[in-house]
Amino acid sequence: MTITSPHLGSSKAWTDAQLLYALEEVVEKELNRHLKVAKDWMPHEYVPFSDGRNFPGIFEDGEAWQADQSKVTDIGKIALVVNLLTEDNLPSYHHEIASLFGRDGAWGTWVHRWTAEEGRHGIVMRDYLLTSRAVDPDKLEQFRMAHMAEGFESDNRHSMLHSVAYVAFQELATRVSHRNTGHQSGDPVCDRMLARIATDENLHMVFYRNLLGAAFELAPDLTMQAVRDVVVNFRMPGHGMPGFERAAAQMAIGEIYNLRIHHDDVIQPVLRYLKVLNIDGLGPDGLKAQEELGLFMGGLDSEAVKFDEKLAARKTRMAARANA
Repeated sequence: MTITSPHLGSSKAWTDAQLLYALEEVVEKELNRHLKVAKDWMPHEYVPFSDGRNFPGIFEDGEAWQADQSKVTDIGKIALVVNLLTEDNLPSYHHEIASLFGRDGAWGTWVHRWTAEEGRHGIVMRDYLLTSRAVDPDKLEQFRMAHMAEGFESDNRHSMLHSVAYVAFQELATRVSHRNTGHQSGDPVCDRMLARIATDENLHMVFYRNLLGAAFELAPDLTMQAVRDVVVNFRMPGHGMPGFERAAAQMAIGEIYNLRIHHDDVIQPVLRYLKVLNIDGLGPDGLKAQEELGLFMGGLDSEAVKFDEKLAARKTRMAARANA
């Protein structure tokens, strides 16, 4: 990097504007890498349109939706709706990151490219759900309207650095949720579609993870505090959608996304890759944040163990009832 660190031993001197400027070269490098490895794909190629038929409305031959018209499992349907409604808030997400990162230079190019790629996810998922009749189309639209009408405000909108830290974990969380939903869907077509989406999400995670690593080199104390804050207070972006708590509980039991998955497959991989808990040379604030992060991760693992035990006991009870 060509810019000299302005903090002179104290990362408190960094402002968002300085960090945006200092990280511009890294953004350009990561953007170029992303464009080389990302593959364009067509949403319509993943949707079984020949399985579709008209719904009631302007079509005289419209067939009303019924719950038994799709091969998708019950947990698959729940997770697909949550994942799609999350993707539906893309306009709000774009507004958030465009306001934080800007619309010019490498930052702006990334913001628009990311938005365009994410747009495919909502397109293909909605087309699949309607074509396969996996969910009630009326309720799906009602949920979309209610969710988007509420708007979206990120918990980390106050800080560019917090936002970078958040999306490094959130993109991986989304990848894991999509991938596990595909595995549990009961439909190979759905599984292939969500695997394609998950590939995009993984590339987005790599972009932000590498950017977070560069931020650690520039402002280690501030970055450590941002990571601690994000991990401790992490929420998925769809938390405000109708019925999210109940759906999240069902997805946890269905092993699509739960505490164990969150700890093992989302938080730990990023922390491990960046060696966050082993970074040295931190100041007092950075050391405090690092220690608090380590303690939190220990507590999160303990909570995951308790969840694992409850889930195992539940499976045992269900197996006993099935064999009775």
